[in-house]
Amino acid sequence: MSSVSLSPSQRAWLRFRRNRLGYWSLLIFCTLFVLSLGAELISNDKPLLARHHGQWYVPILHNVPETAFGGDFATPTDYLDPFIQQQFATEGNFALYPPNPYHHSTINYFAKEPNPSAPSRDNWLGTDDRGRDVAARLLYGFRISVLFALALTLIGVLLGVVTGAIQGFFAGKTDLLAQRFIEVWSSMPELYLLIIFAAMFDPSAVRLVVLLSLFGWMGLSDYVRAEFLRNRKLDYVRAAEAMGLSSWQIIWRHVLPNSLTPVVTFLPFRMSAAILALTSLDFLGLGVPPGTPSLGELLAQGKNNIDAWWISLSTFAVLVITLLLLTFMGDALRDALDPRKAEK
Repeated sequence: MSSVSLSPSQRAWLRFRRNRLGYWSLLIFCTLFVLSLGAELISNDKPLLARHHGQWYVPILHNVPETAFGGDFATPTDYLDPFIQQQFATEGNFALYPPNPYHHSTINYFAKEPNPSAPSRDNWLGTDDRGRDVAARLLYGFRISVLFALALTLIGVLLGVVTGAIQGFFAGKTDLLAQRFIEVWSSMPELYLLIIFAAMFDPSAVRLVVLLSLFGWMGLSDYVRAEFLRNRKLDYVRAAEAMGLSSWQIIWRHVLPNSLTPVVTFLPFRMSAAILALTSLDFLGLGVPPGTPSLGELLAQGKNNIDAWWISLSTFAVLVITLLLLTFMGDALRDALDPRKAEK
């Protein structure tokens, strides 16, 4: 297919693919994110499938009492108990464990070293100060960070596009009043508000997303406003007005599709900022509820346990790799959408 017959979006995708660093960063990031969505199948203290005395069980979906496997109490089975593992080792019985047999909340009571323990064959990246597997908490923490960043980015993009479009298209008094409101709103002390809300309410990821979304839209709004101010006076907009289309029809059908370049370009960078924001808040104790796997909480543990170098090093590596992948994707996306680099 010749480049002449390709649409602008197809040509942009080809330019993005030619940037090998950005393209492979996208593939690697998407692969890691998809794997983290199935974290329960990769890192869990419950077997995926078990068979005992001819009876089949799916412990990962259903709680099975210990008595079903020869135990003495009708309590949920601890599948890391040597006695339970010995039961599955007998002839005719088996248990299919995930690759990493620890959930993010699992405390390894059978560790051979005091907590935090160094990396070993049992705990690949060691344990934290409470005996929880660091690899499991990194996997679940990565998933929470990316989901949080996606939610915050989508809400911020929606609010930023709407406010920027209204300001840029209608201009005049609408733009003037909106700009004064943004100036006042942006001067609000965001960190102090977070501290106040953390003291008033129980920690919650949803409340954190809502609070950060109240401030995260303003930067993108300025870019969208500038694009609308530039495009609103072009010939195709005047032609649409002459045909009798309403202002909202013109915005949705004509101006918005031609003003989304800065929105798409800044998506990876906004996700990076959201991940850093969550990590910083968790490090300060103002983020997700206690016990939730978090990169910031692991960094705080590393600070409090200097000798446990594996906690800080592994968490720092995950954070740096994630941010680098997003940065490479953003650079490649920016170059792909740059009209100066478009094919002649």
